[in-house]
Amino acid sequence: MTNSTLSNTTAVQPIGVSVLGLHHSAWRCKDAEETRRFYEDLLEMPLVHIIRADVVPSTGEHCPYVHLFFQMKDGSCIAFFDLGDDQAAEPSPNTPAWVTHIALRVPHREDLDLAKARLEAAGVEVLGVTDHHFVESIYFFDPNGIRLELTIQSVGDEYMSEAHRTARAKCDAWTQEKQTRRASK
Repeated sequence: MTNSTLSNTTAVQPIGVSVLGLHHSAWRCKDAEETRRFYEDLLEMPLVHIIRADVVPSTGEHCPYVHLFFQMKDGSCIAFFDLGDDQAAEPSPNTPAWVTHIALRVPHREDLDLAKARLEAAGVEVLGVTDHHFVESIYFFDPNGIRLELTIQSVGDEYMSEAHRTARAKCDAWTQEKQTRRASK
């Protein structure tokens, strides 16, 4: 399967389906038990489902694996594949380590401080609390080298409504700036 690319000039027909929310996001892990201990025991996300198979249903490939699902309070999950070879996913060579991450929402500012203290007590290095002007966050890596962010929204609904109202224009402005910069090279 290859990546889809839509041209900036191609008209698209919407798919006509409402996306209700995230069911799961899947990542590779090097060890199912190590990953379970981190997500279930430390982050308190229960292991709610596991699939053990030798054949990949979508491709028909032979690849023995276990697929683990850890659930968040809203019902969505973070999932992992242990392929049985004790290998973690390799970072993308053209992407800085801070780009690819999973941001998880927590209820209150105090929760960031508590989580930071408990993660550090468990030997996990934590960066932050970082103020991003609309959220505050802490950052750390799981045992698989996946960067995680715990975050709280630090602004009100009025700010977020204005951000929503202006988001498309800001994306268009960035696209134009990027095109101008590339054309001048």
